[in-house]
Amino acid sequence: MISMEFHEVTPRDFIMPIFIKEGISGKNEIKSMPGIFQFSLEEAANEAQRVSGAGIPSVILFGIPEHKDELGSAAYDKDGIVQKAIRAIKKKAPRVCVIADVCMCEYTSHGHCGMLKSQKSKVKSKNCVIDNDETIKILAKIAVSYAEAGADMVAPSAMADRQVKAIKEALVKHNYTKVKIMAYSAKYASSFYGPFREAAENAPQFADRKTYQMDYHNSDEALLEAGLDIKEGADIIMVKPALGYQDIIYRLKKELAFPLACYSVSGEYSMMKAAASKGYLDEKKMVIEALTGFKRAGADFIITYYALEAATKWLKIKKQT
Repeated sequence: MISMEFHEVTPRDFIMPIFIKEGISGKNEIKSMPGIFQFSLEEAANEAQRVSGAGIPSVILFGIPEHKDELGSAAYDKDGIVQKAIRAIKKKAPRVCVIADVCMCEYTSHGHCGMLKSQKSKVKSKNCVIDNDETIKILAKIAVSYAEAGADMVAPSAMADRQVKAIKEALVKHNYTKVKIMAYSAKYASSFYGPFREAAENAPQFADRKTYQMDYHNSDEALLEAGLDIKEGADIIMVKPALGYQDIIYRLKKELAFPLACYSVSGEYSMMKAAASKGYLDEKKMVIEALTGFKRAGADFIITYYALEAATKWLKIKKQT
């Protein structure tokens, strides 16, 4: 008998991204992402409460600090913007799972995801060479600071070698063994990140990130990197972007049989919003079709800027028991 699979997305599949900007009141709309905002601390907590009320179990946080330096030191400040946001959200929406993105790009003056080798010699270079060993030390420090603030999960996104291992060891050392790790295992050097860089204010000041993000021509590398992250202690692996990478989602899920997330990125969101605003496509049908495709490919969790809109307008909310 032929098996008839039926895949249907629900709010429980979603993770909603939230941007928190230090030093603002209210919220700033992101021009390239209609309906998405940079929030103040208070508004971020309110947004998390709305997310939870819509049946979405998780949020992932990105911070925009007032101060940036070459080491991204604001990322691990105990009173940093994300640390404050974690505490505020936990107070306002205690049932929501708070995931904190662990990277340096929003916090470094140069906009790259790690410490640069040129920093040691103070020599400026057009090339971007990450000092991997120094970077993973800082990433581990950031992850511990988020755990101390109350994060349920940390999500290392710098694509530094051995970042999961360094973070896992640091969490265990500081007795945060219940804090989970969602690894950006297959994060490609993509052209679909532009609107995010406006939202997070983290565009590289020189060069690009191709030296440490993955080449989209290569699918075997995704399997290798995800396998290493699992061995190092990841609880969830991730594919980013999602729309052009359903083959990667499918392959990782089939071959590794491990909890898997995909990130439907800012460029995907902005393209669909633009098509809908022109009346070229039915937004609801287009979005639900894309989200269903991610789930059908094997994603257990979908990070999407459409999470709250889809949950409140287009999908049935299943009440938590």
